[in-house]
Amino acid sequence: MFPFRKILFPVDYSDPCKALVPHVRAMARRHSAAIWLVHAYQVPFQAYADSAVLDPMIPEETQSSEEYSLQKFAKEAFTGEHVETFAELGEPGAVIDHFVQCEGTDLIMLPTHGRGLVRRFLLGSVTAKVLHDVSCAVWTATRAAYENRAPGFPHKSILCAVEDTEEAAEVLKGAAAVAADYEAKLSIVHVLEMPASTRDYDFTPYRQELLASANLKLRELKAQLMIDAPHVVADGAIPDGIQAEAQRRNADLIIVGRGRAQGVTGRAFSSLYQIVRESTCPVLSI
Repeated sequence: MFPFRKILFPVDYSDPCKALVPHVRAMARRHSAAIWLVHAYQVPFQAYADSAVLDPMIPEETQSSEEYSLQKFAKEAFTGEHVETFAELGEPGAVIDHFVQCEGTDLIMLPTHGRGLVRRFLLGSVTAKVLHDVSCAVWTATRAAYENRAPGFPHKSILCAVEDTEEAAEVLKGAAAVAADYEAKLSIVHVLEMPASTRDYDFTPYRQELLASANLKLRELKAQLMIDAPHVVADGAIPDGIQAEAQRRNADLIIVGRGRAQGVTGRAFSSLYQIVRESTCPVLSI
């Protein structure tokens, strides 16, 4: 995964996409990485419903037009740099996944498009599909989380969020590698979501025991990986606990796993949506 040698940047020509360009360029320069721009398009079948039957060349003409537009965007946005382009007919998430499977990549960088009240409830559908389907690392953020940051901003404080799963070691090793590359301070958080006590059942006596057990496991994992970084074990909702610790540590990058050890329906993956939505800094999921 790291260092990143091939960066995939999905292009939809939106304002958030254009705002992310300097950050993609800076990431590529830091890692001497190749940049691939990928654009998914759809033929306007309704407009061509009648003529398409008479003129089978219309889809080919659309392909040529889309490729030209993407190459023009590449020249304007990445002036003086070698950038590869790839335009394909299809749903954006599927096109990105197909590219990764066929061509491979180390990192995908893309913004979310949730805005206003909508942002509280869902990510952009393309971002959600990418996080769900692809196996490589994904760097993503809301526009507010990166538009005021200088491109190539050197990370100073990185927060790694881990769960008690098989992937915890790989996530922590990846976070340590990123922190070392940026000479940033690394901190770790593990959030336990515990059942609430009810009138019929008081969970309080077991809470401290579980927190102590999780704390011991995290200490052992750090010792096993020879990682010297402060950690905290918190009790509460996973997204809330991570954001609270990120604010306390003044984190400028959050690194999380994607819950693959638990399956895509696991808590880690479900929480990832909210972590990205509410984060005030970029999130790198690995």
